[in-house]
Amino acid sequence: MNKKSAKNRFNAPANWSAQYLSANPIFSELCQLFPLTELNNWPTLVQLNHWLGQSDYRLVDDALLQADGRYYEAFIFATSHIPTRAENWHDLFGGLIWGLFPKTKRQINQLHISEMALHGQQQRSKIRNKLTLLDECGVLIALEPSAQAHRQWLQQHAWRRSFWQQRHDWQHAIVPVIFGHAIYEMATQPFIGLTAKTWFIDVPTGFSQWALTDRYTFLDEKLSQQIANTEQLLNNDQLTPLPLLGLPGWYADNNAEDFYANTEYFRPRKTQQ
Repeated sequence: MNKKSAKNRFNAPANWSAQYLSANPIFSELCQLFPLTELNNWPTLVQLNHWLGQSDYRLVDDALLQADGRYYEAFIFATSHIPTRAENWHDLFGGLIWGLFPKTKRQINQLHISEMALHGQQQRSKIRNKLTLLDECGVLIALEPSAQAHRQWLQQHAWRRSFWQQRHDWQHAIVPVIFGHAIYEMATQPFIGLTAKTWFIDVPTGFSQWALTDRYTFLDEKLSQQIANTEQLLNNDQLTPLPLLGLPGWYADNNAEDFYANTEYFRPRKTQQ
């Protein structure tokens, strides 16, 4: 895996290779849900729409948006079509997230439209900025009742406490799920510095043992309900930093405790002045 500095601009792989996904545990669930590792080339729009099933939304060639002239979110709202660039990791993962979280993605689109009606297209409101952070960089941390302490530890940047000292909880009572498609894109070339934004969701005891599709359906319902209350979007206890490669089971090097000694990556929380 690539360990380049986060200071360098990220560049996604130029070509398709299923090995970017099959050799990386971050993509394990995505590859169980979609036959990505069976492909020798980029999936087509026809294939992607087939995978998405009976969705109200369809992925379409990005050229339609360019010819239309409307703003991206307005185009989706009016047409239920998702502009998608061919042979593009970012848009590929964006399309798959539409398939996994249809209610939440629809809610995000509707909230953007509501905010644009209030503030115009060019002025980015706080709510729209938060929506974009979630949409691009969000990782859902589903906490069963026995793992609730991890919420505060992660918010307080007690990384070693959560990721190492209480590591067993990540196998039994915590389910991390990527929502932000830019995080999937950057995970094709993992680097020290890769940081997501955490969104906490409470789940029932035993959630980690549910069938994979049932978990995603539950999380989609809960997340769409949460963000409909825009006060939650503005709550600073959500969308806190999450050093992605520290998550147990997602990166081989974190099997050693000294991996977490890198305070340039696992940064302590800034003290309030």
